[in-house]
Amino acid sequence: MRIFIGLIVIIVFISACQSNKKSQVENQSDIHKAVVQKVLHVDEYTYLRVLEDTTEKWLAVPSVQAKIGETYYFKEGMKMSNFESKELNKTFETIYFIEKIGTEPNPDIITETVTLNNLNLSQEDKINLAKQATKPVLEKENVKIEHDKGIITVAELYKNKKTHEGEIVMIKGKVTKFNPAIMKKNWIHLQDGTDYNGEFDVTVTTNDIVEVGDVITIEGKVSLDKDFGAGYVYKLIIEDAVLIK
Repeated sequence: MRIFIGLIVIIVFISACQSNKKSQVENQSDIHKAVVQKVLHVDEYTYLRVLEDTTEKWLAVPSVQAKIGETYYFKEGMKMSNFESKELNKTFETIYFIEKIGTEPNPDIITETVTLNNLNLSQEDKINLAKQATKPVLEKENVKIEHDKGIITVAELYKNKKTHEGEIVMIKGKVTKFNPAIMKKNWIHLQDGTDYNGEFDVTVTTNDIVEVGDVITIEGKVSLDKDFGAGYVYKLIIEDAVLIK
């Protein structure tokens, strides 16, 4: 009996160790390793050109005294295309905004989510980033959505936008893009497979969290010619939307 209990204890201990080891491996797999190739400093921020394996990429991180040849570890950040830094007078074809980097592959010290609010960019660069994040290049996806009674389609919304201005509407679609915490809002792009005169995508602002690929139903207010500043105007947008469970 004692031998039997002892075997159970050993099995449980080995299982726990394997589980912990698996967890550690999974955490480590989220971490990128790269060697610094070039360093550019601006006010409160550092741009790093790094080499990850054989891939060269640019990172933007809070000010750090990085040196060429040093190795850093980091989690995947917010990817931006054709980002223009006014301070550097330079446009990056692709750049990753990283909240934190470290010299050791420790997942516990690289845990913060990157949002526009916690990036210490200059105000000009922050506005520029917000503009790019909220107005991405859009492509029509092959989406088919069943529309229940009381739910408006993308095509109907654009066709009769003047009629629906200021109204609270329900719309159902697939999340094709999601940008969190930009100008104190989360930004969703919805498509349902319909279109009107080439308009197939609806921009939505909300406090709710969704994921790309989700099919959701939301309810919000229709606004036209909405100006968020910095020369950015939406012809049609659904604001302050909430998810319908």
